[in-house]
Parts: sequence; C-alpha cells; structure tokens
Amino acid sequence: MFIKKMFPYFKRYKNILFIDLLCAGFTTAAEMILPIILRHLTNVGMNDYESLTMELVLRLALIFVGLKVIELIASYYMASIGHMMGAKIENDMRSDLYNHLQGLSDSFYNETRIGSLMSRITNDLADLTEFCHHGPEEYFIGGIKIIFSFVILSRINLKMTLIIYAFIPIMMIFASKYNKKMKQAQKQQRVSIGDFNSSIQDSLLGIRVVKSFANEDIESEKFDDENVKLLSVKNVFYKALAGFTVVTKLFDGIMYLLLIILGGYFMIEGQIEAGDMIAYVMYITSLLATVRRIVEFTEQFQKGITAVERFSEIMEIESEIKDKEDAIDIGNVKGDIEFKNVSFRYEKDLPYILRDFNLKIKAGENIAIVGPSGAGKTTVCNLIPRFYDVNAGELLVDGKDVRDVTLKSLRENIGIMQQDVYLFSGTVMENIRYGKPSASDEEVVKAAELAGAMEFIEKLDQKFETYVGERGVKLSGGQKQRISIARVFLKNPSILILDEATSALDNKSEEVVQKSLEKLAKGRTTISIAHRLTTVQNADEIIVMKDKEIVERGKHKDLMDKKAYYYELYTKGGLLDVK
Repeated sequence: MFIKKMFPYFKRYKNILFIDLLCAGFTTAAEMILPIILRHLTNVGMNDYESLTMELVLRLALIFVGLKVIELIASYYMASIGHMMGAKIENDMRSDLYNHLQGLSDSFYNETRIGSLMSRITNDLADLTEFCHHGPEEYFIGGIKIIFSFVILSRINLKMTLIIYAFIPIMMIFASKYNKKMKQAQKQQRVSIGDFNSSIQDSLLGIRVVKSFANEDIESEKFDDENVKLLSVKNVFYKALAGFTVVTKLFDGIMYLLLIILGGYFMIEGQIEAGDMIAYVMYITSLLATVRRIVEFTEQFQKGITAVERFSEIMEIESEIKDKEDAIDIGNVKGDIEFKNVSFRYEKDLPYILRDFNLKIKAGENIAIVGPSGAGKTTVCNLIPRFYDVNAGELLVDGKDVRDVTLKSLRENIGIMQQDVYLFSGTVMENIRYGKPSASDEEVVKAAELAGAMEFIEKLDQKFETYVGERGVKLSGGQKQRISIARVFLKNPSILILDEATSALDNKSEEVVQKSLEKLAKGRTTISIAHRLTTVQNADEIIVMKDKEIVERGKHKDLMDKKAYYYELYTKGGLLDVK
C-alpha cells in the first residue's frame, strides 16, 4: 500500500530521484573502493615489497582523490536538491489533503474533531520531508553495500562470508518483531497528538467561558491527563525502539566475534592474507555501519509510514456531496425554488426530518419559516445549497435538480447568513472581500455602505484595515453581523437564506441590522428562519412548520385571524418574540 500511495508523488520528481540515487551510488562507490585500495597496497607491501613504489602510492592516491571529489559533488546534490524533493512531496501531499478536506461533506465534519485534522495536516506530514528524501537513499545504499560487499568478501573467503551473512536475515526476523510494535505505537502516538491538539483548541477557543466559570483548574487537569496519555504512548514506542536497537547491536557483536574467530583461524591456515583481512574488517565495519544507519532511520521510517497511512485514511473518504460527471453550470439564477416530495434524514438509523415535503417559492419572494425547535426549519435551508442531499424526491432551483448542477455554480448564487457569524482572522476589508475575492476596494466600500457598516468602520482606528481578531473577537455582535451582511451584498446572490440572523442581538443592534437585511433582501428570493415578529411581519408569506411538516401558511395578519397553531405560537408558546 505504501508504494502504491507514494508512487504518484515520487513520479512527479522522477528525474530528481534518479539523479539523487545515482549520487547515492557514487558516494557508496567511493566508500567501497577504499578497502580495495588499502588491500592492494598492504598485500603488495607484504608479498612484493620491491613493487611498492611512490608511483603506485600516488596512482592509488589519485584514484582516491578523484572518487572523493565525485563523492563531495554527489553529497552536495543529495543534501540540497535531494532534500528539496522531500519537501516538495510533503508540500504536494499537504495541498492534496487540504483540497480533499475542502470537498468533504458536512456530515464528515459533524463526526470529526478539527484538532485531529490539524495534526494530520501539520505534524504528520512534517515528518515526510526527511522520510521521502532519506528513505530511498538509505535502502538503495544499503542494498548496494550488501551486494557489493558480498561479492568482494566472497572472493576473499567464501566460507567465512556465507557464515557471517547467514546472520543478517536472522537479525532482520528478530528486529521485525520490534519493528511491528514501533509501527503500532507510532500510529497510536499520532492519534494521541490529534486528541491532544483538539483538547487544547477547545480550551483556548472557549477561554472566555473557562474564565467566566472560574474553571481554569479543570482545564489544567484535562490538559495534564492528555499530556500523560501522550507520554505513556511515547513510552511504549521508545521501549520497542530500545528492543530493536539492542537486537541489532547484539548481532553486530556476534558478527565481529565471528570475524575475530574465523578470521584468525583462516589466517593461521594461510587462507587469508593480511591485506585481505584489513579489507574484510573494513567491509564488515561499513556493512554494520549501514545496518546501524537503517536502525537509526527506523524511527523516521515509522513516522513516515504512519503519516502516509493517516494521510491515506482521509484521502480514501469520499464526499457524499459531489458533482456528477455530467453536472452542468446552473448559470444566472432567477430564484425559483421547489421541494417536490422531499424526504430527508441525517443518518440511516435516525428518524426522517422531512417526509414527502412540498414547498414552492417564486423568484423574488420573501418567505419566513417559523416553528418549534426540531420542526425541520434549518434542514430545509441546508438542503438548498446542497450541504446535504435529499434521500428521496427532488429539490429544484429554476427548474433544475440541484444534484444535476455543479456545486460551485449553485453556491455562487446563494448567500447565507446565520446567527453565529464567522469572521476570519484578518482585517475588515479582507472579511468583506471574502464575498467576492476579485472585488475592488471601491466595491468593498459600497457593500459596507449598503450594509450600514460605515458608521462603525469609520470610527475604528485603522478603518477598513483594522484587525478584527480571532473570529472577530474585537467587534460586537451587531458589528460582526453588518460585516457579514456587507460580505453577502458584495457576493450579490439571487437567493438569500437568513438563519435567525438577528436573534442574538440586542434591540438597538437588531434595528440597525434589520434595516440592512431589508435592503439586502430586496429583489432576491429570501428565506428567513425567525423567532422574532419583526422578521416575519413584512414577509410575503409565512410558512409554519410542526412535526416536520407544513401546517399553516399565509401572512401574519391572516394567520392571526385564523387563531390556529401560528396564533398559539404567538400568544402562548413564546416562539415569536415581539420585542
């Protein structure tokens, strides 16, 4: 699975990877030639001293210098461009993951903690730079050394080489047991880091609530609990790593012990010369050094494998809401909306929120939806921009099923305002321009004027360049709502959805915002979920929902005259606030 997932990313940089491995081969060759040079020099000196001349020494030295120059050039490439290949692969994977997350449906985010996703995007993928660069290098170099050393050592003494090499697979079998434990612990560590990040995020984003209830001690205890869990998971990993290291060092020692006993025996028997023994020791030392490097790289390797697995877990999740292959651009929307026998529930095991629901709204109409909590008001509004898909029936916009048009073209024609306004960390100008990223400064100012936001913006220290803080914390509720209205003015959608947009505001702020919303709704198909009389009085039609279906519809006066369910809501239920 690992090779399958990583192959497309390495393929993008196949030329860099090829040259990087070629350079790794050069550096390895330079290292492997030195024992041969010393072996030849020693054997000549021991067996044919007269042939040991300065000319031979300088010739061998020149060969070594040439190889060293090649090694230095190759090492520079590996350390610079090779490393950047790893960084680019990490960058590509992070970009793919983020773009994939952007396309996942609301149901995914309902079940997933944001802190855990942040951990996957940042911490997990940060380990891939070193892994993607050194992984191919280390195993390529290790393979060359094992094969090259075997060939040379076999020519020196085949029996001793076969005995020593026989211990390598045995070592790998023992080490693999700890390797498996490290992989499991590393994955659990990543999960713990995600939970840890989520806990910190929840606590810091809710810091005002924490302080208002004087619950700092409780949050500290929760932090300490998560911190201890993370430490215990790391403890499991490092115990496995310690076992892995001890196994490799044990076999390291066994191989040297065999080298001493067998090497001494074959020298006594005259089957190995002094120069051969020097070369043999150097190759075994180089081989064991390679094994140790792979051992040291194992921690990074496990982090990389875990990062790729966690990356794949998210990438394999398919969005429930996506464009059909033959989806069309909806074009300029007039604003006709129709629910035809629509049934919907959020999950298979849950009851239906809407059942055979029918509603027709003409372009330009101002519709208010009222009813008790759980009646299905917000669900109706969430289905129009396809935050969720209907389970049965059809939802039509301008006569086209919303599932047959592209999400982008559909949502570009819909403006949504909610009670909980979300402002991004940035300036007033940046937050308003979010409604139309290509808008000029003049267009942003015009939108702010239409939203009635200029009154307070002009009083800010830096006016449009004022930093609004995390989630707009530096602004009041009414100010945030007016910036949100300006953002929708700038977007200029054909359909406007107001989900209790003024319910959290005080009387004065609501009056200002309500005037702005009336301006915004003019000429657009507007659907308002409302609890306040001021919101519904001017509606062309009020839709009254109860038990997930429409029980009444009409204007405020007509519904009051009927003295039915709407009248009951207004006079007794308290669901319509007259202030």
